[in-house]
Amino acid sequence: MSQFWKPGGERPQLLDDGEGGVLFFSPSASSSSSSSGFGYGSIDKLRQRLPVYKYRTAILYLVETRATTIIVGETGSGKTTQIPQFLNEAGWADGGRVIACTQPRRLAVQAVASRVAEEMGVKLGEEVGYTIRFEDVTNTDKTVVKFLTDGVLLREMMDDPLLSKYSVIMVDEAHERSISTDILLGLLRKIQRRRPDLRLIISSATIEAKSMASFFRSSKRHQEAGATDLGPSKEPAILSVEGRGFNVEIHYVEEPVPDYVQAAVSTVLLIHDQEPAGDILVFLTGQDDIDAAVRLLTEEVQSHGKKSHGLIVLPLFSGLPRADQDLVFSPTPRGKRKVVISTNIAETSLTMEGVVYVVDSGFSKQRFYNPISDIENLVVAPISKASARQRAGRAGRVRPGKCYRLYTEEYFVKQMSSEGIPEIQRSKLVSCVIQLKALGIDNILGFKWPASPSSEAMIRALEVLYSLGVLDDDAKLTSPVGFQVAEIPLDPMISKMILASDQLGCAEEILTIAAALSIQSIWVSGRGMQKELDEAKLRFAAAEGDHVTFLNVYKGFLQSGKSSDWCRRNFVNAHAMKKVIEIRAQLKRIAQRLGIVLKSCESDMTVLRKAVTAGFFANACRLEAYGHNGMYKTVRGSQEVYIHPSSVLFRVNPKWVVYHSLVSTDRQYMQNVITIEPSWLPEAAPHFYQQRQLGPSIH
Repeated sequence: MSQFWKPGGERPQLLDDGEGGVLFFSPSASSSSSSSGFGYGSIDKLRQRLPVYKYRTAILYLVETRATTIIVGETGSGKTTQIPQFLNEAGWADGGRVIACTQPRRLAVQAVASRVAEEMGVKLGEEVGYTIRFEDVTNTDKTVVKFLTDGVLLREMMDDPLLSKYSVIMVDEAHERSISTDILLGLLRKIQRRRPDLRLIISSATIEAKSMASFFRSSKRHQEAGATDLGPSKEPAILSVEGRGFNVEIHYVEEPVPDYVQAAVSTVLLIHDQEPAGDILVFLTGQDDIDAAVRLLTEEVQSHGKKSHGLIVLPLFSGLPRADQDLVFSPTPRGKRKVVISTNIAETSLTMEGVVYVVDSGFSKQRFYNPISDIENLVVAPISKASARQRAGRAGRVRPGKCYRLYTEEYFVKQMSSEGIPEIQRSKLVSCVIQLKALGIDNILGFKWPASPSSEAMIRALEVLYSLGVLDDDAKLTSPVGFQVAEIPLDPMISKMILASDQLGCAEEILTIAAALSIQSIWVSGRGMQKELDEAKLRFAAAEGDHVTFLNVYKGFLQSGKSSDWCRRNFVNAHAMKKVIEIRAQLKRIAQRLGIVLKSCESDMTVLRKAVTAGFFANACRLEAYGHNGMYKTVRGSQEVYIHPSSVLFRVNPKWVVYHSLVSTDRQYMQNVITIEPSWLPEAAPHFYQQRQLGPSIH
């Protein structure tokens, strides 16, 4: 194993905090002197100026001697970009091994990988690569440092359960506590027992380090069993790395704001008018809010000419095209001021050097699932204090900054919760259960989680998978359906729809529909141009519903020669359509591997609707007899639901439909809706629907 301190040299200084082997490192004067000197010189100089640099020896020492190292480092300490490079320099990628670094978000994976490739002076996709769902930019023979999402690493376990090619796995941004992160931590804990040579680094900005350490601490029984083993110590180490933060002045509003989008725009204009140079980062909740704010600011810039001259307004959210992402991270031109309007994606993983001012709306979009009603909503919800601190910290990177919170100080102190709820405790668990089953973990209720999911959500997930024919009476994966569904990296309902299309002879069309359902929207979001958007949709609208409408748009896009001009005229999102084509190509490869015959049903829409029903039968709804106001009831659970105004079936109100997802605002709205015949339901899922449930109107 690589030696990185000089033989005979002094061991890095480690301090025991007296609380059971928790280690902190006290950097010696000599090690930090190398990072003085503020001349912007080579990349090496820049790397040495990062706070994490002076901990390099300590980090490598702990990785060498401990199975698990927990690094608590503020955003901006450089841990994400530097630690994988330290490991590579110390020889952890020698002999064909690979260093993996996971991120919860796709955008962060791409941004960090390209930054590290640049620092290492290599071409992205060769020594340094990344993999996200539907996109693999790595080279099997060359890649030694690989960035990937937690979800992609979980999928890799299906082919290689012990992740044997990796020498070190760094789970970054663990405090975000996404479902995939929590499953990954639970599985890595199991893998470590079988692979004592595997090193884990859990890195985070605000993680509860003590609870994470006790999660990875071996039980006494396992410790004794491995006591003779000469491998690394099983006792996790904790290392605290300070950030490079400057002081951030916090400003609160005196009264609660009625409209945070409008308030954010006014605050940006105020900063631009009264504050010295420096970029502004605004936190809003989602693409709709961001689009609205970008539009309001752009209008303001155009109408006020000189006063708001020099503002460059840029959106940032996860579906953003690569070229637009690059604009966000590129240096601000002299005499200009960048305003980046972002979701909470910029809270942790991504660093924008020029930001001096932060405007925090106090909200983010969060998933909340009610297992009793089986409804999962994306809700705009207040953030936690931990998130608020993360957001404020973004302003103090290059010099002292200011954070403008669009909520009162009293609210922050007295009402805001201190930590967010882990995603696994507020989400649907269908995909998570099938992944664990596919990895051979049958006793899911006995699986050790960093935070336990609710038993109601777990039972509901098992019920759905059983009804889809994915699990058998013993809750094991069925063969072949269960294993095939697990192999397709999509929601199990979509996967089931793809498998059904094989028997029904409409796989060509269903793959297109599956790809369209995998992205947020193929339409240009239209605040202020709703009428034109609705008219454009009518050109493609199919009586059968949204799924068939997607097919019409896809055909039109191909016939236009994938023209962005055609997209503009038809209010279609060109970037989204290119993504649909990429995803469809990936799905086609998977389908061929599973032996699905790629047949077209030509114009027979009945088989296509039957295939959709085979996957989404659990989402069937019937128009109420007095449904002149468009009210439907779900067949299971009798929930009141309505067709979303964005659907081509809005106001058409067919008698029976299935939907792809529900979204909750003032009502429960069904999105992506297709008409069905009720007699198909007991055919698709006899044990889910007894005939009597569907009532007399089934005929």
